[in-house]
Amino acid sequence: MGKKRIIRKSGGTVDQGMKSRSLSRVTKRDMPSAILHIHATYNNTKVLLSDKNGNAVAWSSSGALGFSGAKKGTPFAAAKVGELVGDKAALIGVKEVEVIIRGVGAGRESAMRGFSGKGIDVTRIADETPIPHNGPRPPKARRV
Repeated sequence: MGKKRIIRKSGGTVDQGMKSRSLSRVTKRDMPSAILHIHATYNNTKVLLSDKNGNAVAWSSSGALGFSGAKKGTPFAAAKVGELVGDKAALIGVKEVEVIIRGVGAGRESAMRGFSGKGIDVTRIADETPIPHNGPRPPKARRV
């Protein structure tokens, strides 16, 4: 018969070890205003905090938090990523932030809600999703 194996599904919740390690590596600096970039695709959500010049200060993604597979693209995972970057921003000393959103994924709004729940003022929200204009030339018609 053999030994019975217990299979644990991972990726349902945030890996606490990865979260605490991510928060411990934040540099302590004073930065009153910043730019928050949210890149929400169908498969993942990435959140980047940069200074006014565009230099990256803190970032995270749903894959970096321990979510795997289809769970990376969910609004729940995006909210957790937004909360983590919000904690990092609070440690840095950010008071107000401009938000730039790119992509059409499910985590667009929930990542921003998770971030703004940490008490940081959102001064501007801009949607800069890239839109193709005409695109590449279509393939020739198939001759049978």
